[in-house]
Amino acid sequence: MADIKYYDVILKPVITEKSMEMMADKKYTFLVHTDATKSQVKEAVEKMFSGTKVKGVNTMNLDGKKKRRGMVYGKTAKTKKAIVQLTEDSADIEIFEGL
Repeated sequence: MADIKYYDVILKPVITEKSMEMMADKKYTFLVHTDATKSQVKEAVEKMFSGTKVKGVNTMNLDGKKKRRGMVYGKTAKTKKAIVQLTEDSADIEIFEGL
């Protein structure tokens, strides 16, 4: 397994209607590195966003979508998504403010 640093774990936030509704419950959704574990995601969130305390992490592996270009079929890249639940006394994540 590759040695993944905490700043390589989180790729980008997921901005959808469902993820915005979950932010009221202090649940934040991120696309993460495909080899990252739950403990690595927890460590990355706590180090990258000051004042946050992670209560739990749920991850899901997403297969690539089937795409077609002319007669040729292919697949997009696999991704991994993580939903991070923060504790009640934790600070909010600032990148989601004002959306």
